[in-house]
Amino acid sequence: MIDKCPEEWAGGNGYFTAGAHRTVHEGLQDLISFVKNPPSAEAMERIDMDPYARENFVGDIMRLGNGQSDEALVDALVDNSRDAISWLAHSVEVPFVFSFNRQAYEVDGRQKFWGGMVLSVEDGGKGLIAAHQRALRKAGVQVSFNTPALSLVMSDDRVSGVRVGRDGLEVELRARAVVLAAGGFEANAELREKHLGVGWEQARVRWTIAIEYFYAFTDDTQVRGTPYNTGDGFSLAKVVGAKFTGDWAGCHSTAWDANAAADAGQRGLTNQYTKSGYPLGIMLNANGLRFVDEGEDYRNYTYAKFGRAILNQPGGFAFQIWDSQVIDSLRKEEYGDGIVEKIFGSSLEELVDKLAEKGLNDKERALTTLRVFNEAVNCHRDEHQDLRWDPAVKDGLSTQSKAKQLPLPKSNWALTLNTPPFMAVKVACGVTFTFGGLAIDPQSAAVLAEDGRVIEGLFCTGEMVGGLFYDNYPGGSGLTAGAVFGRKAGRSVSRMPRL
Repeated sequence: MIDKCPEEWAGGNGYFTAGAHRTVHEGLQDLISFVKNPPSAEAMERIDMDPYARENFVGDIMRLGNGQSDEALVDALVDNSRDAISWLAHSVEVPFVFSFNRQAYEVDGRQKFWGGMVLSVEDGGKGLIAAHQRALRKAGVQVSFNTPALSLVMSDDRVSGVRVGRDGLEVELRARAVVLAAGGFEANAELREKHLGVGWEQARVRWTIAIEYFYAFTDDTQVRGTPYNTGDGFSLAKVVGAKFTGDWAGCHSTAWDANAAADAGQRGLTNQYTKSGYPLGIMLNANGLRFVDEGEDYRNYTYAKFGRAILNQPGGFAFQIWDSQVIDSLRKEEYGDGIVEKIFGSSLEELVDKLAEKGLNDKERALTTLRVFNEAVNCHRDEHQDLRWDPAVKDGLSTQSKAKQLPLPKSNWALTLNTPPFMAVKVACGVTFTFGGLAIDPQSAAVLAEDGRVIEGLFCTGEMVGGLFYDNYPGGSGLTAGAVFGRKAGRSVSRMPRL
């Protein structure tokens, strides 16, 4: 395995994730054998974990991608998801845990999971990469850092190796196959502007998710912090005639701490720059206006597209706002003391005054937005007194009633902002990974040429795979996709004759 990053950046952006993996499952009992934190029999009686069936997983990808995703790729991901998770848990010994802190709320003394995804990794991306490194050492895989791939070696119309830079020299490494797992181009400002559009060169680099399992080069590192995902793998593939496909104008982008560095994350903080508590409150732009339906869907179905919405606002930032009814429900790893700059006010007027010092341009409009929002919430509650706030389900508490409707609704989890203290956090856009990539055969993970034929000896996995996600994606699908197509690539290589 070769990697252009130094060893201290080992693991790429997988290191910066929360380790969330989405998979089909039949409920709590079906996943017990995969996790390190199995609940006691007594605790299990208080856990609600609905099954997540094949049709749910396929439906989520297709729904969020507006029906554009390659159906064969989606089927391959979904149908192999549970087997891949089992392999990760039992063969790679990834320390999976039930994601109580990210994907469940306690309601009436019960832990209620929501949004289809229930698995993460102990110690997040750090624990995930540590497990992979142990597995690589155990398998005797040689890993070369500071070794960028320069070109692919072709012999008799097939890929038979890679030329790399090593200690100032060009070295040719021969192999029966090459697996590309080099991530996207999100750390390359020039390519972001070229493919995603003007303004994206200003987006903060966050992370991508593409874990390398087999002999391959990862002249990447996955960016939710790493500066090494610059699109090099695509340049190599283009020279040998690979077909490019998918949503090259789209990417996974989230609400990100506006005070974070623009070009890389911090390995000590990993995923803590994410700011995904907006479904519990509202977001205002610099002009004091809301710009998304914060309660449109569960967080893990909207967070990957709302970064783009934030980037499109004046100044490319926004303010997330809550009151004391929900502040304690915000995830401590994202909003805890010392994690993010929190702006407090004992009244909405005081809060808005402080936000003006942080870039809010129109205080009066912001106060009007907050007042009208509260009025709309109260009107809906008056007409639907049987409904109650429940963050673990789409509770129907909204701003839309017969008496009053907002041009931009909040469709679920709408509470009045009227209980001090009030809190705000300034967020920007954090680009995670890009959606455009290479066309592959869904069954073998072999890279396809422009004419549709397989390029012999060349395979691909992770975020270099194009055609799977468009516009948006269901959280936790990226790590699972890397595992599914990485295993397919590895199995395909294992069936090839040795040199």
